[in-house]
Amino acid sequence: MGKLSAQTQRALAIPENILALDADQMRRLGYEVVDRVIEHLTTIREQRALTTGDKDRLTAQLGGQIPQQGSSISENLAILADIALANQQHGDHPRYFARVPGPSSYPAILGEWLATGMQSVASSWGGGSGPSTLETITCAWLRDGLGLAPSCEGVLLSGGSMANITAVITARAHKGAGIIYLSDQTHSSIKRGLLAIGQPADHIRTLATDANFRLSPIDLKAAIEIDLESGLHPMLVIATAGTTNTGAVDDLPALADLCVSFNLWLHVDGAYGGPAALCTTGRSALLGLEHADSFVTDPHKWLFQPYDIACLFVKTPGALERTFAMYPEYLKDVAGGAVEMQNRSLELTRRSRAVKLWLTFRSYGLQTLAAAVERGIGLAEYAQYLVEQDERLKVVTPAALGIVTFAGVNSDADDHVRAAARLTEDGYAAVSSTVLKGQTVLRLCTINPSTTTDDIAGTIARLAQFLTRS
Repeated sequence: MGKLSAQTQRALAIPENILALDADQMRRLGYEVVDRVIEHLTTIREQRALTTGDKDRLTAQLGGQIPQQGSSISENLAILADIALANQQHGDHPRYFARVPGPSSYPAILGEWLATGMQSVASSWGGGSGPSTLETITCAWLRDGLGLAPSCEGVLLSGGSMANITAVITARAHKGAGIIYLSDQTHSSIKRGLLAIGQPADHIRTLATDANFRLSPIDLKAAIEIDLESGLHPMLVIATAGTTNTGAVDDLPALADLCVSFNLWLHVDGAYGGPAALCTTGRSALLGLEHADSFVTDPHKWLFQPYDIACLFVKTPGALERTFAMYPEYLKDVAGGAVEMQNRSLELTRRSRAVKLWLTFRSYGLQTLAAAVERGIGLAEYAQYLVEQDERLKVVTPAALGIVTFAGVNSDADDHVRAAARLTEDGYAAVSSTVLKGQTVLRLCTINPSTTTDDIAGTIARLAQFLTRS
């Protein structure tokens, strides 16, 4: 036998515990992280809702040459907390009303920590039977809580972008390539995803919404018939359950009937609005979810989870596996289990996103979560009430699933953009401006259950003042 090479001998001389910390160090540093997070959560109301740093300054504070030698972990944690993580939007801030907030519950944070610390993986059954079981359980809980079809199978993904396009890939695998129909209020990430997976631009039909910003079944039927007369293959309708701009919900029962009549796949994007179906008020606005062939919702929005987690449901059992399953030789040892989550999407390596959601359901129960969602709906209705009481403002779209839009009575487009920017600079709150059929408006999304009525009143009062001074 030959001797070990000098290179191998040098490698083996490196201590086997070169990356290890002793138990006391790990415990002390872990407590520092816990303290930082609790400080953040308990003082969030006094913090800025959004802070955007200067690129050069942040690079100077956080960068430099690659470190050749290690430095104090405790000091580096402080740099992360005080600089990197301070310069961002705080979607968990009670006065963060821009885009779609992401308030996290503490049990969800604990679940995320535990899963990360124990290197949780949910790919194969052989490699992650416990986490895979959590995923099937939490998807089933969510499916039943939302009132989806009992046959739906679920998979957890990173967010609405990946979940929606995974649904489209599944639909195309089962229906064949064809024309896809959506509305001018469909989330922009979906059209980006369609083009990225090779959907021809001239096979995407973007239909104008009606006066209530909903996809019109009448216009959809006409578009389908035109394509059929042209010898084309209508394949997929993308409906929305809670548009990002206004919270509008498409007429799902009518769209479902059309899809059955013309043999189209109905996909419903409920990334933001879907969890509203957990409560009575929201369920009445989301009639017809059970008809969806596929459905997406993001628990990191309105189910109080840390980023990132989305859930895709597909009504036909086995459809996901038939679309994505693969069986390479190097996975034979772990393949063939009860459920192979790696075969339900393009993700092979998959962290267990279910741990935090499972712990949230178990810790609070459906009734408490539903009440938290219902509070968000009520806060938007309260915001509408305040706007209606202020002669300087007018409602543009009424409160719907936690979103309300409004405008200054005598303000132009630039005034609204400036007012939103001034509010952010002020640090008190953050809101979005958006454009609805050519009109620039201000928009509040009020899905954080820790938001108070005073938070809403203070935000609207400041915006009215900024618009008046423009």
